[in-house]
Amino acid sequence: MGKAVEFIDRRTGEKVAESVMGDKALRFAYETLLGRTLWPVLFGSRFVSALLGRKYDSPRSKKDISSLASIPGCMVEEAEKPIGEYESFNDFFTRRLKKGARPIGEGFVSPADGRLRVYLDADADTPFPLKGAKRSLREMFDSAAPAGRYDIAVVRLAPVDYHRFHFPYDCETEGKAVKFPGEYHSVNPIALLKRPDVYALNEREVLKCKALFGDFYLVDVGAFGVGTIVQTYSGSSHAKGDEKGYFKFGGSTVVVVLPSGAVKFDEDILSNSAQGLETRVRCMEKIASVS
Repeated sequence: MGKAVEFIDRRTGEKVAESVMGDKALRFAYETLLGRTLWPVLFGSRFVSALLGRKYDSPRSKKDISSLASIPGCMVEEAEKPIGEYESFNDFFTRRLKKGARPIGEGFVSPADGRLRVYLDADADTPFPLKGAKRSLREMFDSAAPAGRYDIAVVRLAPVDYHRFHFPYDCETEGKAVKFPGEYHSVNPIALLKRPDVYALNEREVLKCKALFGDFYLVDVGAFGVGTIVQTYSGSSHAKGDEKGYFKFGGSTVVVVLPSGAVKFDEDILSNSAQGLETRVRCMEKIASVS
């Protein structure tokens, strides 16, 4: 049995061990010799990811909703409609929430539900840890990383989370997000502990945003069992809290890249990050102040 990944629940301040969906299959994929051998052929395959996508879009997958809903942290009561009214697993997975379930906080807010860790003052080639591996913005941007120094906020979603993501601050954008193709790997705790470079391997979409404090970037990262990042935003002017898109089935990630010092992250998030711990945050909850 692998080591559990723990995070800090921001509301209680307590350390929590994460519940993982698909535990046995993922442990085979990431913790056994055979699984690691088959990984490039199967677990990183666009074909397999597409099959899973079709499975969870099918009405027959409706029976799987209860398995997800029973995992601690899946707050079914926040869903926009009763669980029995969802037409497929993905229909529930990409659910909208009841009005008022995610009030918009002050300052700079989290773009998604998830587990947040921040890394400060990085340049394009500064290695920063992602569950033990050292990656860089240059790798994340596929050699097209912006010049200058940046603060990085990584918000990792779990299957139980609300899987729509939103603009964290008022901004302007030009054109569509830039797509970088990649392999598909899970970004849940088991995968991260055994193959922590998945953020650079996975498909990702990068959107440049212009705010009063400077330009920042939103990087949406796909995962094993996803294969599709769906962008729902339109136009070029976006208010804080506006929906940007959603992930289909699979643990997924939003990475925010900000000019160094443009925002001041909250002290609890900085403290937890310095200890190597993620902080459980909710979408549109304040995570930083803007001067």
